[in-house]
Amino acid sequence: MVCCPEDLLSPSQLAQRSGVAVSGLHFYEKQGLISSTRTAGNQRRYPRHTLRRLAFIRAAQRVGLSLKDIQAALASLPQERTPTAEDWARLSAGWKAELDARIETLRHLRDDLSGCIGCGCLSLETCTLQNPDDRVRRNLLGKQECRLALSHGP
Repeated sequence: MVCCPEDLLSPSQLAQRSGVAVSGLHFYEKQGLISSTRTAGNQRRYPRHTLRRLAFIRAAQRVGLSLKDIQAALASLPQERTPTAEDWARLSAGWKAELDARIETLRHLRDDLSGCIGCGCLSLETCTLQNPDDRVRRNLLGKQECRLALSHGP
């Protein structure tokens, strides 16, 4: 809870201290990631703990999390306090499996890219980048089997 006006930051103060542009602050607020109060003159003011929330958001983005994932994580935290190291540890443990799967996918893409550069074909039928897991071939075989069945009758 904010107890003093000194605990509130204007958008420009928050932007300067966090490194997030004022337009980014407004975007995050529209997404429900941060919140502000209004002065009597209808000017936004952000609680000081928003600095930590912004650091949390930026760290989560750096590891590749979507805003939807970040929003869900922040929704699990009390709105009126700073996320703690324990909060981050709990949430990041839940993201580890997802990040490991992304890393594995990127490793496969990297390996497939090397093979593709070597042949240079970019064939829809044989290229592992254009046709991952040989989906095109399976689809073609399925259509050929269907054509064969239709041409030979029951």
